[in-house]
Amino acid sequence: MQGRGNEIYQSQVRQQVEEGNHGKIVAIDIESGAFEVADNTIAATDRLYERYPDAQPWVIRIGHRAVYRFGSRSLKQTV
Repeated sequence: MQGRGNEIYQSQVRQQVEEGNHGKIVAIDIESGAFEVADNTIAATDRLYERYPDAQPWVIRIGHRAVYRFGSRSLKQTV
């Protein structure tokens, strides 16, 4: 499931959400590709379930490698 979620994020969602949403959460339905952006995991997945009750959500923090950080760095490149 993680591979599919990451694939959808990188190929379809990232370019739509990255600008102006750094640090927010995106929940992606790995079946349909539908997604919701919110300030936290619960809000993002709740919004996704409202639209797609049978969603299989995969979540990531925008601009990061994972939802929660354990000493890792942001994916955003500094100029």
